[in-house]
Amino acid sequence: MRILVVEDEARLARLLADALVKAGFAADTCGRLGDAAALLGSEAIDALVADRILPDGDVLHLVSRLRGEGQDLPILLLTARDSVEDRVAGLEAGADDYLVKPFAVPELVARVRALVRRPGSVFGRVDTIGNLAFDFAARAASVGNRPLALPRHELAVLEQLVLAGGRVVTKEMLIAKVYGLDEPESNAIPVHIHHLRHRLGDAGSTAHIHTFRGLGYMLADQEKRP
Repeated sequence: MRILVVEDEARLARLLADALVKAGFAADTCGRLGDAAALLGSEAIDALVADRILPDGDVLHLVSRLRGEGQDLPILLLTARDSVEDRVAGLEAGADDYLVKPFAVPELVARVRALVRRPGSVFGRVDTIGNLAFDFAARAASVGNRPLALPRHELAVLEQLVLAGGRVVTKEMLIAKVYGLDEPESNAIPVHIHHLRHRLGDAGSTAHIHTFRGLGYMLADQEKRP
């Protein structure tokens, strides 16, 4: 899952992004309202964490526009303003939650987790493919009720394959969701897929990753032909 952190204090932005990455998310950062709007319009972002006041404007204008366009991605606003009026304005504009500075970074991570688990969100459910289960809220996989321990990037790749629900996921889509704007090595995704296949096979999973050359990858039950 990919989070966009919009914060003009570079050190704080990096701190928040690092904490979200350690929690299992992919995280991108920017420090201006215009850059945030551009990224949301061009990249596959799953949730937004944004400072209320940025050098080039009030993020509430962006929040209102997103909601007016029908976008329902979870939005957490950060602010130094702690008045009731400011919090009400943010919520009425369409933000899902408000966090007043200074705050504890673990609390921010917990609030992001809570937002992506909200009712109706895919991240609050458990999907199964064969005897493989993926709990999106816990971001954990299991095979036949036995936990499947995976490194962070492999877990993120598996998450996207499960989310696709039997559809092909391109290498480019996996890079965007797993790494965000970071540039991984060219063979990173094939390497993750290779390791995932072995881990799933060793765990006795009936779910198998199929490769469609030139297209991408698809996760399906071995007993069912893709």
